[in-house]
Amino acid sequence: MSDDSQRNFRSVYYEKVGFRGVEEKKSLEILLKDDPLDIEKLCTFSQRFPLPSMYRALVWKVLLGILPPHHDSHAQVMAYRKDQYSDVLHALRVVRFISDATPQVEVYLRMYQLESGKLPRSPSFPLEPEDEAFLAIAKAMEEMVEDSVDCYWITRCFVKQLNSKFRDSLPQLPKAFEQYLNLEDSRLLSHLKTCAAVSKLPYDLWFKRCFAGCLPESSLQRVWDKVVSGSCKILVFVAVEILLTFKIKVMALNSAEKITKFLENIPQDSSDAIVSKAIDLWHKHCGTPVHSA
Repeated sequence: MSDDSQRNFRSVYYEKVGFRGVEEKKSLEILLKDDPLDIEKLCTFSQRFPLPSMYRALVWKVLLGILPPHHDSHAQVMAYRKDQYSDVLHALRVVRFISDATPQVEVYLRMYQLESGKLPRSPSFPLEPEDEAFLAIAKAMEEMVEDSVDCYWITRCFVKQLNSKFRDSLPQLPKAFEQYLNLEDSRLLSHLKTCAAVSKLPYDLWFKRCFAGCLPESSLQRVWDKVVSGSCKILVFVAVEILLTFKIKVMALNSAEKITKFLENIPQDSSDAIVSKAIDLWHKHCGTPVHSA
């Protein structure tokens, strides 16, 4: 039996007896003992498996460049990150852009704006669409990451990755969505076209906000594991799977407005199954990284 066959057999066994992910957790712990950490292997692991919640923040910080690969630098670098966080926070208080009453996610937004040179002249200025996207991502991140310093840095670097690494890819996702939906269910796509709904689907919610505010955080973090580790294309397959899951409901709606409204507020109780099927669909169409941990 090959190594892969043995691993698959054991994984199926572990899942049947209630120890899903036991092997994956052990594999990740071995990877996290490497010094320096192997970024490529951590990315591959995150692409293949969901990250255990106890290690997620650490792995995300390493993959997003918040922490360096060398273990002995982690404490010093995080102390520096914490000081920078405090300095920016203090500056915003001095210029009276935030107060004790300012919601935490808005504090993160103002910090990000100040650090990126985009702070408006007044806090009363209307928010730009990119600011709304940042707030949605920060709000979801707040549910996943307890420490406020970690939450800010992960949100900041997550958004930065969307705006830099994925800048050219994100505008192509609606077209890819249409392509893969056609492969999976051409009749469903035809219905969307008949209703003139294809161009009015909630692409900003799906792709610019990475489903923040659409999926509950418990499901969302499994999608973001893939985004953080280098694949924004997973977002396409989550969107496709949402349509496939709610096909009967969508087919019964006969206007773009009704379809979009429904898709912006999908039932939450199906989200875990949607994400699992979306990841399977993603591997089916895009393949699986060749080497495991």
